Amino acid sequence: QQEKEDLQGKLKLREHLSQTAGKSEATPGPSKNTDLEMKQLQCKLKNSNTEITKQSTTIKSLKEQLREKEARIRELQAKFSRLDRDLTMKRHLIEDLRSHLKANQENERTSNETLESLERKIKALAEDKKTSIDSLKQRLNVATKEKSQYVEMYHKAKDELEKKDLKLTKLERKMIETECAMIELKTATSQQLHGLARQSARALETLQKELLLTSDKVEEFKTFVKTLTRELHDSVQELRTKIELAKKKGKMKACKKGLSQECLQLAASILNVSTTDLYEILQEGHDEETAKTKMGFEKDKEWLQHIQKLLEAQ
Repeated sequence: QQEKEDLQGKLKLREHLSQTAGKSEATPGPSKNTDLEMKQLQCKLKNSNTEITKQSTTIKSLKEQLREKEARIRELQAKFSRLDRDLTMKRHLIEDLRSHLKANQENERTSNETLESLERKIKALAEDKKTSIDSLKQRLNVATKEKSQYVEMYHKAKDELEKKDLKLTKLERKMIETECAMIELKTATSQQLHGLARQSARALETLQKELLLTSDKVEEFKTFVKTLTRELHDSVQELRTKIELAKKKGKMKACKKGLSQECLQLAASILNVSTTDLYEILQEGHDEETAKTKMGFEKDKEWLQHIQKLLEAQ
């Protein structure tokens, strides 16, 4: 790698020199030498690169071998640790068995000593029993005295309880009296509520009657409006038909006055049409007016429908 770096440095120097040589036109000879050196250096670089690749492959293979050996060593170490554990466990078991033996021997000695000490204690207990019986007799005398005191306390407590029972009975009587008063109050309030309910029911009945009257009036008003609108509609339609008829009659008279029979025949001969067809052509203008009147009729119908919708709504 160091050789590679040195060669790269030399190459850079040579390139720099070749650039300077290209700039200066006076010295053409050394530039060729530099080119040759450059090629040699490039060849060396390629060789060094190939050597580096070979060495890297060998390093990789060695690393893989190392890993395999390390894995093998770990397995052997694990086996060794297991065997070492087994050995230590066996040693511990042997030591435990020896300690158990020693403990059993010591237990036998201690049991013999305890038997002797128990015999001594039995003798001491027999002596203690005598002393304890004497002390118990003294305690009995004290307990009898305390019992008499407690009996007196019991009688006093009984008297106090009887007094409290009398107070409780008085309180219970008072409670019953208050409950009776509460029942009377409830009955009075319920009666008042019933009276109020009756009054409200009467007021509701009067209101319902008024509502019925108002609804009757509303229905009368609706019928009046419906009849009025129908009559208006009919009268408007009659007026429109009359106006239309009057207009038609006036125009027909004007046409008859203005046009003579000879003029009509002349016009028919020019247009190659019969006189009846000519009358129809002349009446086409009147059709527009009839369409307008029809539009007016449709608007009147829409107005009627609008009023009916308003009446049906609340």
